[in-house]
Amino acid sequence: MLVLTRKSNQSIMIGDDIEITVLSVMGDKVRIGIQAPREVPVFRKEVYIEIQEERGEVSPPEAVTAPEAVTAPGGHGGKNGANGISDARAAVDAARRRLDAE
Repeated sequence: MLVLTRKSNQSIMIGDDIEITVLSVMGDKVRIGIQAPREVPVFRKEVYIEIQEERGEVSPPEAVTAPEAVTAPGGHGGKNGANGISDARAAVDAARRRLDAE
């Protein structure tokens, strides 16, 4: 795992097309923004794991490496609710619709 230190309004590039920006740091919470091509799926880890489990690709106890949080322009992610569960379900439903459309 590559570990980097960034301050608010600083970015990290992944390849030529993906930019991760630290938007703010408040206590133990970090808001990040992700700019990525529309065809690159971006999910919070808990949503990613739920999608994989429902597709039968990962068993629940198995560890999966995936994006931790998502806030990006163009429809990826959204604001977390009290515990993020309703947003996670909405993201899973949206992902299912996109997968079904393929």
